[in-house]
Parts: sequence; structure tokens; C-alpha cells
Amino acid sequence: MTVDEIRELINLAAETGVAELEVQRGENRVRIRRAAFAASQEFVIAPGVSAPAPVPVAPAAAPPAEDKSAASKPDTNVALIKSPIVGTFYEGPSPGAPPFVRIGERVEPGKVLCIIESMKLMNEIEAETSGVIDSKLVANGQAVEYGEALFGIRAV
Repeated sequence: MTVDEIRELINLAAETGVAELEVQRGENRVRIRRAAFAASQEFVIAPGVSAPAPVPVAPAAAPPAEDKSAASKPDTNVALIKSPIVGTFYEGPSPGAPPFVRIGERVEPGKVLCIIESMKLMNEIEAETSGVIDSKLVANGQAVEYGEALFGIRAV
């Protein structure tokens, strides 16, 4: 099993929300376990006999650091819109098209804010609250993690 295949399995576990996933191919065995109901993702990878050892653990550690920086802002009037999946963030419907929303624009629940591409599927992310777009926290084309803050919406 290659490192890329293991990364794919980690992304699959994060997207589907499964608590544990175990895959065995020949002598290779990988177990991915997520902490249930936790704010951050936690993955444990148990390599088999010939599974590759240098499996990146940093992505599992990165979201809590980002959540801490977002949590350090005491502004209670700003609701953070977080990514429900792992994928690539796109601010518009196609390359060269204007973004779905701009900073300072008023939005209502259900308004499409962006698209996250995951496993060749385009997932529209909608506003959950009404307000004004206060901040855009990721760049167009940037990879995003599960639970990563995408936008700040200030209640009005």
C-alpha cells in the first residue's frame, strides 16, 4: 500500500465520518481510527508487515492549532462557517468566474458561499446564518481540512 493510498483512506474516513476503518491488502494492513464526537480529528495508523512507515501524522495535528487561533478571537458576533469535508476550496463556480460572495456582502441562510471539491465531486457550502461576510479565511484553490474555518459571518 502506498502513502498516497493511505492518505486517500484518511480523507475517506474524514469525509464519511466513520469512527474506524481497517483495510488489508496482502500483508499490508492499515487501521484508521477517529476520535468520536471530538472537535479535532485523531488518526491512529497501525502499519502491517510491509506498510510504509513515513505516514504523515501532521494533518491530524494541524486542525487543533487552527481551531485555537480561530478560538482566540473573542468576537461573539462572528459565526465561523467550517468545512464539512476534506477537499479543495473554490470561491467561484468556475475558473475566471466571479466569487459566490465577497467580504462585506450580506447573506441569508442557504446562500452558496463556495465549492469544495472532494474526490471529483463539487460540494456547495451554504451560509447557515444571515449576516455580512466579515472574513474569508482560505485562498482560492487551497486544500482544506474537515472543520477548518472558511468564512466569518457577522450577525446584523
